[in-house]
Amino acid sequence: KDTSVLLVHGGGWAQGDRTQLRGFGILLGRLGYTSVATEYRLSGESPWPAQVHDVKACLRWMKAHAADLAIDPSKVVIEGNSAGAHLSLITAGTPNLPAFEGEGGNPGVDTSVAATIAVYPPTHFENLLSDPIRALFKGNDTEATRSAASPLTHARSGHPPALLIHGNRDEVVPPDHSTRMYAALDKAGVPVELHMYAGQPHGFDESPRLERQVADIMASFVERYVD
Repeated sequence: KDTSVLLVHGGGWAQGDRTQLRGFGILLGRLGYTSVATEYRLSGESPWPAQVHDVKACLRWMKAHAADLAIDPSKVVIEGNSAGAHLSLITAGTPNLPAFEGEGGNPGVDTSVAATIAVYPPTHFENLLSDPIRALFKGNDTEATRSAASPLTHARSGHPPALLIHGNRDEVVPPDHSTRMYAALDKAGVPVELHMYAGQPHGFDESPRLERQVADIMASFVERYVD
């Protein structure tokens, strides 16, 4: 396959590294997809929007080195979990938006993606006052900043196809983050799927059995909308 997947880890924007999604990288690799796992500056290093700048820099790197990676630059899918899912949706929803195009390598390479996959994603920041969010926006925690950083704000016609996966007992990122994103994308005419897992909390895909099932759902979605 010449389709690739850029994996973006979670950790409340404050911790974690690219090894977190190693399992998905292996499972998708077995199905023929080239997987690239990225890191980004954490909120303790740099506040928003440094995180999405770094993810977009990796996306540009993948496209600039498509020949070396044996991938099609028009068939890059971005996937993330939790905070990484937020970054995946923001990247997908803001191709070439100046506010989110930070300094990075390979300038001039576009940051559009063929599709996006978000596992228990934060999609809006209304009334969310948790420490990770305060740390993310420190120094610039305004209503305008929160709105621009919310994937829900960018749910419009032309958004790439999206797959949303959530557990309906998630107390970290309430399931309405995915259901509202689904409704907004569907209303805009965007191909969007929502898989809601009954009785499952945040991080439910850490179970090997569910991880394999989620990877199969991802592959099925990519086959239908990108391959």
